[in-house]
Amino acid sequence: MKMERVMPGLFRIWATVVFAAALACIASVAARAETASAFMQRAASDLIAANHTSSASGFAAALRRYGDVPAIGLTALGNYSGSLVKNDRPLYYNGMVNFIGRYAAKESAKYQVAKATILGQSEEDARGASVETRVVLQSGESYDVRWQLVRSGQSFKIRDAQVLGFWMTPFLATLFQNYIAENGGSSKALIMALNR
Repeated sequence: MKMERVMPGLFRIWATVVFAAALACIASVAARAETASAFMQRAASDLIAANHTSSASGFAAALRRYGDVPAIGLTALGNYSGSLVKNDRPLYYNGMVNFIGRYAAKESAKYQVAKATILGQSEEDARGASVETRVVLQSGESYDVRWQLVRSGQSFKIRDAQVLGFWMTPFLATLFQNYIAENGGSSKALIMALNR
């Protein structure tokens, strides 16, 4: 009889301790989680450094570090993503990143960036968060960029960017899908072209 009264009490104490420990762990994880704005400030610093040197490898390294490369790559393929064999994915992603790096390096000479300022971020939801930035060129011109981010562990990855009202991934998708369509409908032709 006494044992039956003691056991529920011990269970309640044990459950309370476990619950408190779980809350402490969650709070600790949340405290370590990077904000979308802080992530984007780090990414912007690396992108500006690549811009200042017009370095294809610098842009590619930043994309590998901060970009959601698999999602960007598969989105760019659209309906052709089903024809991309798993073994070809690393070669495709590498070619895509290097292609973007070369293009960005070529264009960066025309658009030298003086600074990028974080204007704010949205509330994070299941789709991620967006961060608004203002990019000021050395010429004095400025424009706003909206970065679409997705959660990746304690930090984020860039899924897309909107510049002057246009999202970048659809441009990449049009370019890649047109190339595939013009070259027999096989993603292999695109992979070969990206890795030249």
